[in-house]
Amino acid sequence: MPRRTRPLLIVAVLLAVLIGLWLLLALKCPSAGIALTSNARNLHRLKNRTAIPQAADFDSSITLDAILQPGDDRNRWSTDRAARIQGAVIDVAYSRPEATNCYSPCRRDVHIVISNRKGAPKTEQVILEVTPNLRDWATQQGIDWSEQTLQAQLTGHWVEFEGWLYFDVGHAEESENTHPHTAENWRATAWEIHPITKIRILR
Repeated sequence: MPRRTRPLLIVAVLLAVLIGLWLLLALKCPSAGIALTSNARNLHRLKNRTAIPQAADFDSSITLDAILQPGDDRNRWSTDRAARIQGAVIDVAYSRPEATNCYSPCRRDVHIVISNRKGAPKTEQVILEVTPNLRDWATQQGIDWSEQTLQAQLTGHWVEFEGWLYFDVGHAEESENTHPHTAENWRATAWEIHPITKIRILR
């Protein structure tokens, strides 16, 4: 084999191995996702929870208005608790592929944007997320939580959501409560319901 072709062959083999590993992870993504640190793996596990919260898990003090209260809210709530909130659905859309779901384009979270009124600015909006794991669970219950269906059913309606609380530290510097008066802010808070475990259209 000519010396010139050996590096190309090595690169091709490495690429094939990496693509194979990615496909394997995409199909069988662990709850820890893809992460290099224990902290990142723990955060991914929180996002990928599949347990349905029980009555004792809910923090009854949490409402949409409480979540929207201004001020540094990093320690306002606990990721060990669940919440039940109501709001007007502004938008529903797929998120980009992310490490939590092993960067699989077929297993993306669905972002549901809510606020306490229609037409609220982005700095008064809260993000809730349907995860691939809970979407699979919903399908087993005969419920369609696909992005297309949720967008058609929820947008413009007042809806009640249940699920686990999660502080998305990766968006803290894009949230009004933790990084106030910044032009790039596109949400009120880094706190989310993530994953959503129940959806009920009220009106």
